[in-house]
Amino acid sequence: MDVIDKKWHPVIIHRLLRHDALRFNALSNEVGEITNKMLSQSLDDLEEKELVDREIVNEKPVAVEYSLTERGESLQPVIDSLEEWGKTYLRPAESKDESAC
Repeated sequence: MDVIDKKWHPVIIHRLLRHDALRFNALSNEVGEITNKMLSQSLDDLEEKELVDREIVNEKPVAVEYSLTERGESLQPVIDSLEEWGKTYLRPAESKDESAC
């Protein structure tokens, strides 16, 4: 859990698993309600943990693309399990009441 213990880490990994590689702004749009500062800090942390790779794809203007390393990709079963758990147990209260009928 120390590897993905931060609030946004599993979300970032999930989005990169679905899209292979994304530039910063595209990743920000995919993640949603995250500030650029928090996304940048999270990506730096994931890069330090060798889960995310940062590649400069264009120097003028500078464009950076983020993708998962092999180690990051190995988290796919964990992320998929969390997603399935969320679909099952984090449904709105109305859905839970309806399923009891």
